[in-house]
Amino acid sequence: MILRSNLKALAEARGVSIREIARSIDYRFDSVRAMYNDEMERYPRDLLAKLCDYFGVTVAELFVIEKEKC
Repeated sequence: MILRSNLKALAEARGVSIREIARSIDYRFDSVRAMYNDEMERYPRDLLAKLCDYFGVTVAELFVIEKEKC
């Protein structure tokens, strides 16, 4: 299984930019951008908590699980 960030879809649905998200949750732009672009290997708990609160979603909704192709 591959865990992928769903942040881009959430942001696009709400019509907000990466910079707006980072500013609103008071978090480093580079970290928010890395998650938005699905470039993170580890996800800081405080970032996940702030994003869940901002978007009104659960941690599970921040991610998409894809099955690996055999």
